[in-house]
Amino acid sequence: MYRNNFSRGTSRNQPPRRYSPQLRSHNRGPQGENISHARFINKATITEEVEHFVPEHKFADFQIEENLKVGIIKKGYTLPTPIQDRSIPHILKGQDIVGIANTGTGKTAAFLVPLIDKVLKNRKNKVLIVVPTRELAIQIQQELIGFTPGMKIFSVCCVGGAYIGKQLQELRYVNEFIIGTPGRLKDLIERKAIMLNQFSTIVLDEADRMLDMGFVNDMRFLMAGMPKPRHTLFFSATLSPEIEKMIGEFLHEPVRISVKTRDTSKNIEQDIVRVARGLNKLDVLGELLAKEDFNKVIIFGRTKHGVEKLSKALIAKGFKAESIHGDKNHSQRQRALKGFKENQVQILVATDVAARGLDIPDVSHVINFDIPATYDDYVHRIGRTGRANKKGKALTFVD
Repeated sequence: MYRNNFSRGTSRNQPPRRYSPQLRSHNRGPQGENISHARFINKATITEEVEHFVPEHKFADFQIEENLKVGIIKKGYTLPTPIQDRSIPHILKGQDIVGIANTGTGKTAAFLVPLIDKVLKNRKNKVLIVVPTRELAIQIQQELIGFTPGMKIFSVCCVGGAYIGKQLQELRYVNEFIIGTPGRLKDLIERKAIMLNQFSTIVLDEADRMLDMGFVNDMRFLMAGMPKPRHTLFFSATLSPEIEKMIGEFLHEPVRISVKTRDTSKNIEQDIVRVARGLNKLDVLGELLAKEDFNKVIIFGRTKHGVEKLSKALIAKGFKAESIHGDKNHSQRQRALKGFKENQVQILVATDVAARGLDIPDVSHVINFDIPATYDDYVHRIGRTGRANKKGKALTFVD
């Protein structure tokens, strides 16, 4: 445990004062959404009555290639998650789907497994996977590699912030899967390094996030260059009128699959931290981080400058911390994530760029040092903990 050397204003044995919210108590996010403090509180309870999902299939039951089944078993998969159980049979039939599911529910395998099978059955099939962030693209490629040892399925990850020359070189070879972010993919297409007419299948993952990030025109550009008919898979954590419009534009008679039962996982205990008058917010944070159970923590801040400043302040107090934000280049962000994943650092301080797509095991706590802009952002932030049926805690600092 990394101890700090300050105790001004609080006693180490006395927890920060918690504010008991009333429904009229709100914090306004930076984009203007009023979020009730009550939405940041959800005590985990132990009950005998729990939801118990019984899948209709086992992975061994799916009509997929035997060597793919072996790869799945080696990864330790036996029973599919709800989104996998519901989606895979339709994708195997070549149907367009709209998948609505919470973060951390196994969406990546839900589309990778049937699409790998599609490629194994016909090597002329090529798949384009479009995601909002470079971290998610890299994670999907790692999952793909984990499912396909010895199968000679090749992929390239095309993301902004990484050296484009290396991507151009890799694209000269045959790749069954191209995984990338919209802006970089558009750049490579305009350079004639990617020929969209060669791809019969496209996956739009975290489509709501891509919409939030302003990628809608880039997505339209990609879809317009795809051949028809095509196989389109669309995944989103939320539905909105804008998302419905995209579904109408991009998909043909899609099967809708929704396994989203609640905004936040029942495995995440949520609470607020109110800093008492006269106390320093950073000192209160330090007192929390010095507690024994805060062993792997993601802290979210609002701005790139604020995140970098907070990370340096925590390092100065003796904590092992790293930061990721938009001003860091690709290699810096990957180095920070690697250190956090491998427990070389205790704390990762991040902007919302990390709130979606990252699958980091055993995160004990998520701390919202700054109020998120919207409640959807809050949901995706705290979804970094409480994954894979493990317990997690989320704390939000409020004024």
